[in-house]
Amino acid sequence: MKNTALSSSHEALGAKMVPFAGYNMPVQYEGVNIEHETVRKAVGVFDVSHMGEFLIEGPHALTLIQKVSSNDASKLEIGKAQYSCLPNDDGGVVDDLIIYKIEEETYLLVVNASNIEKDWNWISSKNDIGATMRDLSENYSLLAIQGPKAVEAMQSLSSHDLSEIKFYNFVVGDFAGIGLICLIIVGLAIRYRASIYGWAEQIDKR
Repeated sequence: MKNTALSSSHEALGAKMVPFAGYNMPVQYEGVNIEHETVRKAVGVFDVSHMGEFLIEGPHALTLIQKVSSNDASKLEIGKAQYSCLPNDDGGVVDDLIIYKIEEETYLLVVNASNIEKDWNWISSKNDIGATMRDLSENYSLLAIQGPKAVEAMQSLSSHDLSEIKFYNFVVGDFAGIGLICLIIVGLAIRYRASIYGWAEQIDKR
């Protein structure tokens, strides 16, 4: 069973821990009802560091992504993200994912925790063009901050004006004194959602 960088903190704070996708994950603290109401009316923080992160780089990065993604990643600009899926050869779906354009030839693909190995193998099988691939799933931590007060709660911890980050856009910058990839996106289940990516050892120190 794997742990996230914050597993020991969750346990120390009394979280109920359960196995999920090979990780020891917090499922609740005080109870489903009160936590649901807190997120709907204020803000809640979710440790989703079990998600998978693949870095695709080099002059053939976009070509590979175009081969495996159902959306048109050529429309992405640096600082923008795109929801998509990985179709299989029969018209079905391998998994859904989000694609972030970090630099001109650098993309971050975020996939579901339970499909990390399957997605990696699928993308690798289509990489006959020499794009550089790195699986950083063990190195990244991801926190999802959700609720109508999400941006307000985060703003004092960053020098960026988070209210100016538009739908499916992100900035790479400081948060809580460390350099992180900061994203503000609209979630599917709740109107306000922000996500913070950072190196696991940095998150652990905070």
